[in-house]
Amino acid sequence: MTTEGGGPAPARLDAIVRGRVQGVGFRYFALREARSLGLSGWVANESDGSVHVVAEGPRDALEALVPRLEAGPPAGWVDGVTTRWEPARGIGGGFRIESGGHRGD
Repeated sequence: MTTEGGGPAPARLDAIVRGRVQGVGFRYFALREARSLGLSGWVANESDGSVHVVAEGPRDALEALVPRLEAGPPAGWVDGVTTRWEPARGIGGGFRIESGGHRGD
C-alpha cells in the first residue's frame, strides 16, 4: 500500500511487552528507541505489570522497533512481545510516555 505521494503508507504497531518491564526504565527506553526511529505514539505501564506501546510510522521503522522492545533495557528482561498491526490512525506529536492504563487515540 502506498500514499498518494508514492511513498509507503504509514502503519500502526500495537505491542504488549511482558516480563520484568516495570520499574526498570522500560518506558524511557521505549521512548528513546521510538524517537530514534522517527515514530509517533506512546508507551504506558499497565496494571497487570506489562508495558503497552502504540507507535505509528513507516512499516520498516516499526519493524525495527520490535526487536528493540524484545531486547529491552539492561535492568529488565522481556518474556515476550505480542504485536498487532493496523493501518495508521494519524497519531501526531511525536512519541510520549502516558500514565498507566492509557486508552487514548
